[in-house]
Amino acid sequence: MPKLQPKLAEIDPVWSRIRDEAQTAIADEPLLGGMIHTSILHHATLERALSHRIALKLANGEMGEQILREIVEEAYEAEPDLAASARADIAAVYERDPACHRLLQPLLYFKGFQAVQAYRIGHWLFSQGRQDLAFFIQMRTSEAFGVDIHPAARIGRGIMIDHAHSIVIGETAVVGDNCSMLHSVTLGGTGKDTEDRHPKIGNGVLIGAGAHVLGNIHVGNCSRIAAGSVVLHDVPPCKTVAGVPAKIVGEAGCDQPSVAMNQLLGR
Repeated sequence: MPKLQPKLAEIDPVWSRIRDEAQTAIADEPLLGGMIHTSILHHATLERALSHRIALKLANGEMGEQILREIVEEAYEAEPDLAASARADIAAVYERDPACHRLLQPLLYFKGFQAVQAYRIGHWLFSQGRQDLAFFIQMRTSEAFGVDIHPAARIGRGIMIDHAHSIVIGETAVVGDNCSMLHSVTLGGTGKDTEDRHPKIGNGVLIGAGAHVLGNIHVGNCSRIAAGSVVLHDVPPCKTVAGVPAKIVGEAGCDQPSVAMNQLLGR
């Protein structure tokens, strides 16, 4: 009798490629063999590897690695969309970051990717009514990665945060699918209001380094926000805004600015 073929659901090309890249990395640099085995090759699935990596990064004297790993594994088992989002985020980083040459790099080395995955666990906990644990995840993510995302914020798939230093995303902020942002971006409020007070970012938006988008405003799909801008008003779709305060300075330049990553004005 012929061997049974694996079910389609069990085929994971992303994880298979990461494992192949891990073997090559060990051959190229044997000194990293222990870390790569522990982080990748000892795990049967990407979900298990992510659970290990997130727990390792967030553990401290107040909560140990084993407890955190069990929490993360529980989240991945309960909500398959978490792992689907992680795969989309890995693909986004690989496609858009010219410094990323292998799929294993975000998982092992890129704190922007790791911070977003930690946020996703915190968001799941928050949605389950486990708010104190979600806030602990937020605190440790901020301390470990310099990325402060409120667990109630809503963030889509295919997110790339390059360099990921001093990122702040507020409680009622929404970020659509396939967005890219660079370091020192703030999606914040404008005062002490406690209601819906943070920006709503559409799909495919590119936000440049040091940009601040403030208040309950809408940034349209496939728009660009230039580095260092302060955005205080709605941005129409497919436009480029720049300045303090930001004003429309032209079209977005292409239909997918978050993928093209072109930050030069006038192009």
